[in-house]
Amino acid sequence: MKQKTFFLVAGLIFLLIAIMHVVRLALRWAVFVGGWAVPMWVSAVAIVIAGYLASEGLKLGNRI
Repeated sequence: MKQKTFFLVAGLIFLLIAIMHVVRLALRWAVFVGGWAVPMWVSAVAIVIAGYLASEGLKLGNRI
């Protein structure tokens, strides 16, 4: 796999993750992991991190 393809695919995957966290917050979906209710603020942090990784991956994929 070429570097450009890798960065674009990784960026798109992180973009999808960020979008799903936005949807979770908007629709107030409850998520349970091993009986533990994951707080909504975890999705807010995940949006920031996944959004940053998505933007960097897409920028690098378009630059190369």
